[in-house]
Amino acid sequence: MRANRFIVALILILTAFGTQAGPQIQHWQTPNGARVYFVPAPELPMVDIQVAFDAGGARDGDKAGLAALTATLLDEGTDALNADQIAERVADVGASLGSSSSQDMAVVSLRSVTDEKLLNPALDIFTRVLTQPSFPKAAFERERSRMLIGVQQMKQSPGSIASETFYTALYGQHPYATNTAGTIESLNKIKREDVINHYRRYYVAKNAIIAIVGALDRKQAESLAVRIFDSLPTGEPAATLPPAADLTEAQTITKAHPSTQSHILMGQPGIKRNDADYFALYVGNHVLGGSGLVSRISEEIREKRGLSYSAYSYFSPMREAGPFTLGLQTKNESAQEALKVLGETLRTFIAQGPTEEELKASKQNITGGFPLRLASNKKIVEYIAMIGFYGLPLDYLDAFNGKVEAVTAAQIKDAFQRRVHPDKMVTVIVGGNG
Repeated sequence: MRANRFIVALILILTAFGTQAGPQIQHWQTPNGARVYFVPAPELPMVDIQVAFDAGGARDGDKAGLAALTATLLDEGTDALNADQIAERVADVGASLGSSSSQDMAVVSLRSVTDEKLLNPALDIFTRVLTQPSFPKAAFERERSRMLIGVQQMKQSPGSIASETFYTALYGQHPYATNTAGTIESLNKIKREDVINHYRRYYVAKNAIIAIVGALDRKQAESLAVRIFDSLPTGEPAATLPPAADLTEAQTITKAHPSTQSHILMGQPGIKRNDADYFALYVGNHVLGGSGLVSRISEEIREKRGLSYSAYSYFSPMREAGPFTLGLQTKNESAQEALKVLGETLRTFIAQGPTEEELKASKQNITGGFPLRLASNKKIVEYIAMIGFYGLPLDYLDAFNGKVEAVTAAQIKDAFQRRVHPDKMVTVIVGGNG
């Protein structure tokens, strides 16, 4: 019976989003400066919460991995609870608690039913983890050791080697060059006091947004936000990141690795999350390499020549210019041929743009799949957190399909010719016989 109700509710959500591009977002600030983004979703008796801090790997400084280690340690103990007690209490009320970090942000999340007898203790645990972490010494040592093992394993992976080399070459001295997982050298430098100082500086109200989606009304959401942030200091927003510099010349980096396949990455700094060219580049890249097996890149490299099972391109917009990446894996002996075809396909697309048929198919694919991106509260809250963190318009989801439909082939061609420079890209090849 409960499963049937869930299916009916999901159908209602999908039907609603089929006629309306996105949910209506309400926005306000808590008394101590945290920004709140709220979407009522009464269909299911659940609430999803994400708190995002400008506390990602870009804030690591010379201690790469610090942001990731801090986020990992949040639920390892509080002023009154140890890790086992936290896990038991979360399980007892049927909630789920999580934390993660990326280049730009650190995120702490909670999912709970809205029954007050279960929601209140879940919020109590969530708030304690968020505002009173104790960062136990034993947990610090254990998690740092785990991260060191992970870095050692990454050193054996050609894909990981290619990615780290690519980011370093792309960003140089910019904070985005930092490996968010850390390095052996940087992790060995991190002390427990560094984690505490990182938390105290960046896990503050004015450096945070909270996204709430669930079966609550505005008054309940306001009360929930105040309850979560009341114990956090007001603090200050993180400093503005420096812009990511454009590349001035092409660079090819080849690294030998005892693998049967070569991993190839090619690209440049691309676009910010709020870039004026976002939709033209996004829709254009869907034609070029973002639509799977029917993209230009896949057609030329996989279907026509059988050089690679997977070949792709994508933009990763961030607070500053995230990478525009083209990539593939191929047999070592095919690496140069595949790379040549990849470059030629990119240059042809920049020169000619998409055909009207390609553009129409991509628009249909993007807009047709849009409701599924918002088919659960969890997916919605992730979008809301992204909108809040990057300061995007509150009607971003509502206007998304319309902006996609409005993109023309001429706009795509213009944007790619102005923004994408195949003669100034970093190319990384990892493979060969070692």
